[in-house]
Amino acid sequence: MLTPEENELLTKVTDGAPMERIMRSHWVPICLSEELPENDGTPILIEVFGCRYVAFRDTNGAVGLLDELCPHRHASLLYGRNENCGLTCLYHGWKFDVNGKCVGMPSEPKGSDLITKVRHHAYQTREWGAFIWAWLGNEDDIPEFQPPAFAPTADTKVSVTKIRIPANWAQIMEGQIDSSHSSSLHSSDMVPARVEGAAADNKAWYRPSTDRSPRMQVERTDYGFHYAAIRHPIKQPALNEYFRVTEYIAPFTCLIPPNSSYNVTTVVVPIDDKNSILNFIAWGGETCPDTAEWRRFNHSVPGEDLDENWVSKRQPENRFLQDRALMKQGNFTGVPGIPNQDIIMWVSMGVIVDRTTDTLGASDMAVVEFRKLMVDAAKTLEASGEALGSKSVLKHTQIKSYEGVHSKETDWKTLCRN
Repeated sequence: MLTPEENELLTKVTDGAPMERIMRSHWVPICLSEELPENDGTPILIEVFGCRYVAFRDTNGAVGLLDELCPHRHASLLYGRNENCGLTCLYHGWKFDVNGKCVGMPSEPKGSDLITKVRHHAYQTREWGAFIWAWLGNEDDIPEFQPPAFAPTADTKVSVTKIRIPANWAQIMEGQIDSSHSSSLHSSDMVPARVEGAAADNKAWYRPSTDRSPRMQVERTDYGFHYAAIRHPIKQPALNEYFRVTEYIAPFTCLIPPNSSYNVTTVVVPIDDKNSILNFIAWGGETCPDTAEWRRFNHSVPGEDLDENWVSKRQPENRFLQDRALMKQGNFTGVPGIPNQDIIMWVSMGVIVDRTTDTLGASDMAVVEFRKLMVDAAKTLEASGEALGSKSVLKHTQIKSYEGVHSKETDWKTLCRN
């Protein structure tokens, strides 16, 4: 368990808190590319770290990210006209390009030089791996953008399920790095089978083990930490072990062990202290499902399962549409879709978990490490200004999760590197 002060260090991501400053020391995935589908299209609101921005794609296809409020009289630019390479405030017609330069000021007298003196706060963006990324940190020290682990090349197939969740980022991330819960919560979707390694089809995921109590081994890294969940396999358990190696790349990314068809990654981005975005990602080659298939598999299809703001129609008020009759027939949760099952747990905890009173066991070793790592990282930032993961030796594309059956003598740390 944590002290109240440690829990706040872990969970607070607004108002300049240490955890927010760590996150602002990395390129932030602010939205999906599909949310800005056309040049001169509708601007969208970006909420992250308790701040509000407006993103738009201009006439030439460049993505701009500006503070939401016009610097003139602070009306929202979200409702502005997006045309002719700029976003125009409806109130007085002040217009700004993707770099924040004022390129139109019709309300001022002819000959006024005010237009040359006004500049709106704009942020650098990059588009890669189905996401739009922004640099929201120190503008005097912007690092080169590096491809994320889930999109090592520009043509990597990436499919994303996006869901807005009323819960703090840390309890969502703890769910991503917790291997042991899958044997219970997801037992109707992650099925033991006599397969050589983890497999998947459009109905379920399959694993070569019935072991519900993995042994954990953890190692810190300069980008976060990784751990192995070691289980007895179905085949030859006297000789072999089933290894599942999970990678946490601080602060946003968790590489979940893959299956034979595609890789799995989650990216968790805080909206504020009490709300977060979960991006559940399948990626890889030809056998990776496309976006529509992936969202159907996860029962998280916009317009059917989610509203226009990526909010699930499954809420506490309707008991998450849980089917108790289906549970009596053998389905463990009565809720379809792996992320939907997780969300019930995270939301039911309350918006910010009280970690001063929870009871942890041996299977929580990775969760304990996550908490210690990030609390230590917050303290280190306050003491030295150094942000965890900002100077990692390995490129993110060199970091791999892993799963497979090997002899008991295998060192799992050798399995997760190129």
